Amino acid sequence: MPALVNFAPYFYDNGPYSHNGNLALFSLSEDTAVGTQIYSLNGTDPEGQEVRYGISFDPGSKEYFRVDPVSGNITLVEQLDREVNSPVTIFVMDANDEKPDFQNMPAIIDVLETTESGSSIFKVEAVDRDTGSGGSVTYYLQNPQPTLFAIDRFSGVLRIKSGEMLDYEKTKTHFVTVVAKDGGGNFNGKEQFMSSSATLTINVIDAQDTPPSFIGTPYFGYVYEISVPVSKKTSLSDFLLNSDDGVFHINKTSGCITLLTLPIYLKREIFNIKVKVSCILLDYGLATVVIRVVDLNNNPPTFYGEKGPQNMFELTMYEHPPEGEILRGLKITVNDSDQGANAKFNLRLIGPGRMLRVVPQTVLNEAQVTILVEDSAAMDYEKNHFLTYKLLAVEIDTPERFSATADIVIHLLDTNDNAPKFSSDYYIARIPENSPGGSNVVSVTATDPDSGPWGEVKYSIYGSGADLFLIQPASGIIYTQPWASLDAEVRSKYNFYVKAEDTEGKYSLAEVFVTVLDLNDHPPAFNDNFLETTMVIGAPVKIEAVDDDAEIPNNVIEYAIMKADPDNNIFDINADTGEIMLKSYIKSMAIIQNITKQRDCTWSLVVQARDRGQPSFSTTAVIKIDITEATQLKGGPLGSFLMHNRNKPLQILGMLAGVIIFMVIVTVIISTATFLRNKKSNRILPNRRVRRRKQHPWNLKNPFKKPENPGVKFRVEEEEPEPEVVVENVNYNNNVPNVVRQWPPPPPPFAPSLPPPPPPYIPGERRWAVPTVSATVAAKPKKKPVGTREDTVNKALVSELKMRLEQKRMKHH
Repeated sequence: MPALVNFAPYFYDNGPYSHNGNLALFSLSEDTAVGTQIYSLNGTDPEGQEVRYGISFDPGSKEYFRVDPVSGNITLVEQLDREVNSPVTIFVMDANDEKPDFQNMPAIIDVLETTESGSSIFKVEAVDRDTGSGGSVTYYLQNPQPTLFAIDRFSGVLRIKSGEMLDYEKTKTHFVTVVAKDGGGNFNGKEQFMSSSATLTINVIDAQDTPPSFIGTPYFGYVYEISVPVSKKTSLSDFLLNSDDGVFHINKTSGCITLLTLPIYLKREIFNIKVKVSCILLDYGLATVVIRVVDLNNNPPTFYGEKGPQNMFELTMYEHPPEGEILRGLKITVNDSDQGANAKFNLRLIGPGRMLRVVPQTVLNEAQVTILVEDSAAMDYEKNHFLTYKLLAVEIDTPERFSATADIVIHLLDTNDNAPKFSSDYYIARIPENSPGGSNVVSVTATDPDSGPWGEVKYSIYGSGADLFLIQPASGIIYTQPWASLDAEVRSKYNFYVKAEDTEGKYSLAEVFVTVLDLNDHPPAFNDNFLETTMVIGAPVKIEAVDDDAEIPNNVIEYAIMKADPDNNIFDINADTGEIMLKSYIKSMAIIQNITKQRDCTWSLVVQARDRGQPSFSTTAVIKIDITEATQLKGGPLGSFLMHNRNKPLQILGMLAGVIIFMVIVTVIISTATFLRNKKSNRILPNRRVRRRKQHPWNLKNPFKKPENPGVKFRVEEEEPEPEVVVENVNYNNNVPNVVRQWPPPPPPFAPSLPPPPPPYIPGERRWAVPTVSATVAAKPKKKPVGTREDTVNKALVSELKMRLEQKRMKHH
């Protein structure tokens, strides 16, 4: 391959006296003002490199002009004087912006092992297109280990070191790296040195006659991807040692190397072809021809399977694989047949959610595609039986942005990862009481999204309230035991648990609440179907019926008077409470007798008690009512009680027994308290003297206080006051001869000087009698017990009422 030549830049010649070009025959008046732009230099470089402009003056001379190094504009900076100034030389300056360029490197040379020490074996040639010091080139070797060779730094001649010899049996090939460095120069205002390196391959040839040698080595050739076969590369004079799978061919006579196949089928970018040249004496020479395939971006990325290009990949796996696991069943390779940046592309995985991710994400030329699990929980068979993804490969740094896609279909297999789940956390059921055994109560439902046997659900119940119920294991229908009898009046609420379980024992629970609905199966019932009572005018009489049903309205009772004899229009009844009362206008017995035109005040009422259930039940009772006035009842409350309950002797006897027991208890309590008090004082005082007191009208003096009047007859003189309670007796035993007295006998009484004034008279109050002779104070007479009189009256009333009722019964019969 010929060496590249560097030519110096040059100016454009726009003719003499031009203001743009090479400044040829340009004249300037000496009176031109300082700062005036006088000319524009215009030059170019044959190789298309950027040029710089500059002006040189004689050493020590004054600089009158200044040139812009980029634009080439020349400006006057000092005043001109024709008699003093001399012509100015203007030139284009070269910047040190080029590296030395090897003219014959890299190269492969053959050296006989018999070559003498110190002999020159190769001359390296490098050219620097810069001028000045930047264009000078020096050479040196760059090898990390000691070498057998040396190079002259100025001429570039490579020699075998003195005292060294080549040995074909030890080393057949030597690789020498040669560095070419320029002398340095200014670039963008900075001093810089630039260098280039190339590798020289030295093949040691076994000693023999001088073999043929190649001229103009090394050889380089280029093949573009769009080239056609049988393209000429270079001219040689013999044949190929190896042709890299037969894609190249050489003409033995002309040395022309041709391409035998299309470049798109070439698998490499660089081909090193060994060429052998021989003569009649069987001596030969070797040369390497380097052929580079120039890549064009004409291949999109392609996905490959085990059998070649493929755009559909399928995999079957169990749901919920571990996170980070590799989908080993997917064997995907991606390849771009281009080279360099044309073969760089990204991989992306497009699909539902972020369950999977692809590795690697950036590929150069070719890679094995790996799919990893990112979200294990989302890979659920119950949600998706299969997953579909798009694997996308898109080029990165090419204008064409070629791309390729492949479909990935993952079929999920089910596992038992779900427990049965009820449709509700609890179930509320209602069943009428008295339902026959085996009646359906409620149907529970639980679902298990797993497939096959894992999705089969078996039901069972347990709990304290489940004794009367059964459940069908397959359907979940809960029904009563065949022998069960539900009665709302006995128990109306049941609750228990129902369990749904799959074949592997995974289960869930729900609670069942069963309410036994009350039916109206009990009619109201009076305490006694034939009642007798007494009604006092102005006071109601209450009757009562009981309904044994458990719930309203079945146990809510309404009362009504169906019939009243002898008159049907004098009574009212409260439908809710059962209170029977007279009409509001009946205030006395006379009104009743006037209405009925008879003196008999006994009524017979037919009263109905009806519940509010559906259907409604009712019961009737005959009530005998004797009407009387409040003034006719003697004996107070007790007499009224007896009149109302004269037909109920057990209630009367119970009341009397209770009164007697109460009185006995009170007596025992009082006696016990008195005994304990006397025992505590530990003194018995049966005899005490009677103290005589002066009585003033309605003014009771303290007997222990010393009277101010010395004429008081009644005085008690004691040696010392008694701390005990004073007990006054009407009479005491004062005839006992051996009684030890604790105080001296009282002095004889003195008559008062004047009688006390009589107390003022207060009507309705009893006057107190003032004793004049005896000191005995008469106790207030006790009243007779009220109960004795009332008992007598009540007994008489009860006897009278019984007699009258017997007479009425005799009349009716």
